[in-house]
Amino acid sequence: MASLLGEQLFEISRQGPPPPKDFFQLVNTKNEVILRSWRISLQLNCRGAPPKELRTSHLEFLHHKVLQQQIGTVFGQRILEYTISLCQGKFDYLERLPDNLMLCIMSYLKLKETTLLAQVSHRFRKLCNSEKFWEHTVRNRCAGFTSDMEGIANAMGWRKTFFTFFNTKQTTVKKEDG
Repeated sequence: MASLLGEQLFEISRQGPPPPKDFFQLVNTKNEVILRSWRISLQLNCRGAPPKELRTSHLEFLHHKVLQQQIGTVFGQRILEYTISLCQGKFDYLERLPDNLMLCIMSYLKLKETTLLAQVSHRFRKLCNSEKFWEHTVRNRCAGFTSDMEGIANAMGWRKTFFTFFNTKQTTVKKEDG
């Protein structure tokens, strides 16, 4: 599983809270947390100022309450908690799987379960609503799908095809409960 981890575990960028217009970037690598900030100002003495960069090891970050507070203020409590969990070695391997492998795993879920999965994260919502997911669903789960319908599905979208032709009260989905 460790091979799924690249050098960079997480990255996010955002404009800080007002009144300043400063811009921030948070990078969490295997070994350290890096917070970069760019001063955005109309004042002449701030123009051309280089970005500030603070690098700290995971262990140091876990004890650096001021830095944690700054990250919580800029990026929110959820991002702070995720950064802390990464520093503690708690990796979310499922989130790191490639899309094609996730789609393969999702093919074993019931459609009701995929609606729940879509609520877990932005990535899962994107995958559950992707054309690839719906194409696989129509091709492999819908009785009555023929190769003649492929052109229609490509033109109008696989998700729309599913809900237009196959999602009826008399279920035509192959062994959904299986």
